[in-house]
Amino acid sequence: MFHSKSKALIRALTITITALSVSSVFAVTCPKTVVQKDAWVLKNVNQLLLKARGAYEEEKLEKAYDRELDRLSLAMKQCRMSEEASFVERYPNFVEYVRVLSLEHQPGHELGFEVTDRIYFEETKEHVTIPEFLLTPSFLRAVKWHETLDQAKSILSELNATRSPEDKLLYFSYESRHLGTPDNDFSYRRLLIVVPGNVARNEPEKWVQFGIPDPKSKVPIRNLSVVSVVRGPGETANTYFKDYFRTYRRNGTITVKGRWELGQGDDNCLKCHKSGLLPIFPEDGSVSANEKAVVEEVNKRFSTYVTPRFGKYFDTSKLGPGLGSNRTNVNGNHASLAMSCAACHQPNGLGSLNWPMDSVLIGSFVQGGRMPFGTTLRGAERVELYQQLIDDYFAIDDKHPGILKSWLLGRSQ
Repeated sequence: MFHSKSKALIRALTITITALSVSSVFAVTCPKTVVQKDAWVLKNVNQLLLKARGAYEEEKLEKAYDRELDRLSLAMKQCRMSEEASFVERYPNFVEYVRVLSLEHQPGHELGFEVTDRIYFEETKEHVTIPEFLLTPSFLRAVKWHETLDQAKSILSELNATRSPEDKLLYFSYESRHLGTPDNDFSYRRLLIVVPGNVARNEPEKWVQFGIPDPKSKVPIRNLSVVSVVRGPGETANTYFKDYFRTYRRNGTITVKGRWELGQGDDNCLKCHKSGLLPIFPEDGSVSANEKAVVEEVNKRFSTYVTPRFGKYFDTSKLGPGLGSNRTNVNGNHASLAMSCAACHQPNGLGSLNWPMDSVLIGSFVQGGRMPFGTTLRGAERVELYQQLIDDYFAIDDKHPGILKSWLLGRSQ
């Protein structure tokens, strides 16, 4: 494993080399007339969305998408398009979309936010710190292995005995249907602890989640994450994120430090967390009978968080409309169901499901019967609905452009 400083240096060199390679390989011919600019935008929107869909459907195509985005961003800078008032006025969505997509390609912006990762973690520290009672040596030892998980729950039960009803912890263990942990793509077991907030005291609600190894595993999971919700003005709630890693030392001690602070990088949280926090739909049979009611209570709590926002760090409206957005030219066997997604997933609801987004998560929710909420489709019908949602969003046909292309070109209906 590389030393953190060495890894940071390698990452910086990689970004520099990539930028130099892009600038030398892609010769830019800047469009001059309005007709040329319209044709240029149309061509580049098609190319970008083609690569984006490829990256959505196949992880191995993400690098091709990254190269296309870098090429487009560089071309716009070299042609100074974002400085040309008439061009920005003609294509405001396109200009801003390319800018915000490119944020995570900038040095120090792995989270993809408007500020650097360092500034984000410094300014949100009070929201994403781990409660001290979850960092005691006895508790950290108990959540190290699947076989000692009951000990961890006993500690939480003892804590609840001293807490008022409104401050009691909600906790349960489960197996995720969707995603592994940052340190192990094949680790799906979790212990989730919801620590109630207090609006009067301006205390955020915290969802603290420990990765748990499989039974009989001899390799512990390092990841520990915090997602917090801070009630904002009106019907909004700001969500903040932080990943931590546990380090298991030979003398038996366990230390916890931020993944980013350890030089282990970070990820764009909004690819999965368009709604801020996510409801929990565990793998069937992975939740014990006495904890199923807690899962229901936690999901009820999620429904009270109203409209998700991300503070001053990112404005998701700049990514445009999402899957199932209402349009007049939608066709297909499940057109009305497809559009029902946006009844909840829109800017003033649960947040739009727009690119960049995670295909594993969305595919599992739709094809697994969780979305759209309240529908009763058979398996084959759900696969068809999911495909229709993706087709209608990413389509680049000039006569029947998809949701994203229409918005980028200013043709949304």
